[in-house]
Amino acid sequence: MKIVRISEHIWACKIWLVIPITVWIVKSEQGLSLVDTGISLMAGGLLKQMQQMDAPLERILLTHGHSDHVGSIKKIRQQLHVPVFAHAEEIPYMEGKLPYPRRSKAEASVDIGLVQPLADSSESNASFHAEQASDSGTGQEARSGDMHALDIIGGLTPYLTPGHSPGHVAYYHQEDNVLLAGDLFTANRGKLKKPMAMFTGDMQQAIESSSIIEQLKPKVLSVCHGGEVYSPYEQYEAFRLAFK
Repeated sequence: MKIVRISEHIWACKIWLVIPITVWIVKSEQGLSLVDTGISLMAGGLLKQMQQMDAPLERILLTHGHSDHVGSIKKIRQQLHVPVFAHAEEIPYMEGKLPYPRRSKAEASVDIGLVQPLADSSESNASFHAEQASDSGTGQEARSGDMHALDIIGGLTPYLTPGHSPGHVAYYHQEDNVLLAGDLFTANRGKLKKPMAMFTGDMQQAIESSSIIEQLKPKVLSVCHGGEVYSPYEQYEAFRLAFK
């Protein structure tokens, strides 16, 4: 496993297995948050890296519930019994109660009751961010839930960014100005690309959710499949127009 420190508080943990897979360790004053867990082969390397960081693992945060993002949960929690969080909208799909969009049957990727919903104490956030997106002049129509900021956890602000999956979340580290975007995008040699079509439930909604780049203007965008994109806002307009 390759470990790359992409900002003051964030380490990207990468392997290549047919496609690149990246998860993230985020350090705060209280301890560590692991954002996604990758595939089961990554568990040993992740545990070793976290043990070297002289801080306790406090939680696992999931961008969504696909198998290449939750694969190491069981092995990690056998040694570190920490809570696991995802968006409430995502949990029924992860638990196998509902089939993911465009899939013929429901399949559980986690045990029922394991994953807790991310806290959301501001019901007004969704409408606020929808109005903000409208005021940005992109011409895009914000759907209900897009750009919805949830409660800060471990120094990260979760944003609901549906499309790739119904409850997909991107995590924003404001101090470092880094967006951990899961499968909201892919990237190739530092260029923004759309998410993988065969695994994306609603591509149009995913493209609409990509407007989070316009709202936050992160210095660094890191994705699961493809690594880092620097100053992604400079590419955003061309990206949006390509898939309009």
